Parts: sequence; C-alpha cells; structure tokens
Amino acid sequence: MSRTRELARIQQAVDALPGLPPADPTQRYGVHRLTATWLAGLAPHTRRAYFRDLAHFLTWCQRDGLDPRTARPADLAGYRATLEHPEHGRPLAPASVHRRLSALSSWYRHLIANGDGEVAANPLAGVRRPRVDRDASTTAGLTADQVRALLAQADAVAAERAAAFTRSPTPHRRARHVAALRDRALLRLLADLGLRVGEALALDTDALTHNQGRRTVRYLGKGGKQRERALSSQASQALDAYLAARAGVGGGTPPGPLFATTGTGGRVGRLDEPATFRLVRRLAHAAGLPAADRLSPHSLRHAFATNARELGIALEDVQDAMGHADARTTRRYDRGRYALHRDPALRLGDLYGRF
Repeated sequence: MSRTRELARIQQAVDALPGLPPADPTQRYGVHRLTATWLAGLAPHTRRAYFRDLAHFLTWCQRDGLDPRTARPADLAGYRATLEHPEHGRPLAPASVHRRLSALSSWYRHLIANGDGEVAANPLAGVRRPRVDRDASTTAGLTADQVRALLAQADAVAAERAAAFTRSPTPHRRARHVAALRDRALLRLLADLGLRVGEALALDTDALTHNQGRRTVRYLGKGGKQRERALSSQASQALDAYLAARAGVGGGTPPGPLFATTGTGGRVGRLDEPATFRLVRRLAHAAGLPAADRLSPHSLRHAFATNARELGIALEDVQDAMGHADARTTRRYDRGRYALHRDPALRLGDLYGRF
C-alpha cells in the first residue's frame, strides 16, 4: 500500500472516532489531521494498539461529556480509576493501564508540539502511572520440547492435507493444503527468529532476499526501524514450500502479503493476528501442550529468548536479534535466568579451584 493511500485510510479511521470535534479538512493542524499523522508515524503493531487505546479513551470522554482537548490531570486520574476499578468487567492489569496511559501521553505530546494551541498542556504529566515490574511477564512460555511438539503438529497437519489433496485435487482441498503450509511457515518464522507477530504478518513476499551469502528477511521493527535477519534453513525451506504451492502451475513468487488469505472470488488478503492466535492454540491443543489455552504467538518470542540463552548464546546477541534497545527488556523474556545451574557461583567455584 502506498504511503498516500495508507495515510488516507488512517485519516478515515480517525474521522470516525467519537469524542472529537467535527473534522475540518481545511485545518492543517487540527486535531483530526494531527491524530492521523501521529498514528502514521508508529510501527504497524504499535499503531493498532494505540488506536484502540485512543478510541477507548475518546469513548469514555464522550460518555462523560468531556472535551479531550481541555482535559486536566484530575480527568485523566478519573479515567485511570475506571480502568483499574470498572463498574462492569475485569480490571486491566497494571501493565495494560500503563501502556494505555503512555499511548495517550504520546498523543497529547504530538498535539501540543504540532498544534495551534488547541491543546495547551499534557494532562498525563500530572497523573501517576501504575508501577510495572519490568522483570516479569504474564505470557505463557514454552520449553524447547514444547516448541518442537508445536512445530511437529504443524508438520503433521500439512502432511495430512497434502495427502488429501493428492487423493482428490479439488480447489477446496488445494486451498486447505496451501493454508497448512502457510501456517507451518509462519510458526517456523516466529519460533526460529522470535519475531513479533505484527512484524511477521506485515511482511510482503519481496521481504525475502539474500545478503552475505545467506537467505534473509527484511522487515519493519518496533519504532519504525528497518531490520534484516538471517533465515534458518528450516524456516527458509518451509517458506519455499508454501510459496511454491501458493504459486501453483507456472511458479514464480506471487506478489502481495507473505502470509496471505484467499477470500471469495480469489481476492488475496493478509492473515491477521486473531487468526494467528487461534492457530497457535488449535495446534497446541492438538499437540497436547498443558498451557494450550494460555498460549499466544508471543509465547514463541519468549521461547526464542529463553531457549537461545539455554544454548549459551550471549545476551547481547539475543538482544540484537530481538531488537531491544535495553538489555533489561531481553532479560525479562529470559525465563531461564533463575535456573540454579546457571548461577555464576558454580563456574567461579571451578575457576578458583579447591582450598
């Protein structure tokens, strides 16, 4: 999608948000246009999350009769209270509250820095945010054996559907076979490279390339940074098998989304995150994994960090691969860091020798 079309799509979504004044296309620095440019400057995954956060806040403002442009710290403190102690439903976890307030603070800062005085101050500046233990994570993890079982289950589904298609090569069975190969390739990419699910799903087929004699994938990481990673031979083979089956007779790499869906009429779309969540849990149940109902695509990213460290890969190499600016973020993913067999005392005792 071109930058112009993408911005127009974002602008359309912003204009449909509640709680804002009517859109005025003649206002270059009005809240509608600035909100669209703020969202457009974010990485795709962050953009979706921040849009949801903003939409929730603006809905609350509309219901409360509050103009978000003139909100004060007391108003935002009240909003935080509704997140932590809602009248209906479950309260948000501290990390979720913290992220939602951070998103709103980013929005207000953008309006202040670029507007014509419509927003005078950031009301989040005077609101305390919940303390978040950055050394903990609630995402369910996977051992190396469990990752292998999950990938083996994806292999089994692909083999089963290939056999069904061979026996009766109908269009329906071909589509199911291609989808199984797609799912297997996606899981392999998430497991072997530890990509965020949004990074993987945003890939187009031209993201696959070569560099320094290796097969690589180029993608847009968090913060809008262009990144390039080496593909494992297993991920490369899974991707090739999927793309070959998808291309069918005639071959060639089909253009468009790397992980594609095919709707009625043959229209190609992009696989989305909810479908990927369902995929991981469906395969986890079939593989008999004990935490199947709690797993997510992010569990594979956790497993990447934990199992890489178990292999003895240096923390800084895992940090670089995951695209973390701070090593403490990487350590939060490393569930094995509390394992007693990794305590430096054991190695130092051997180094210093006997009495």
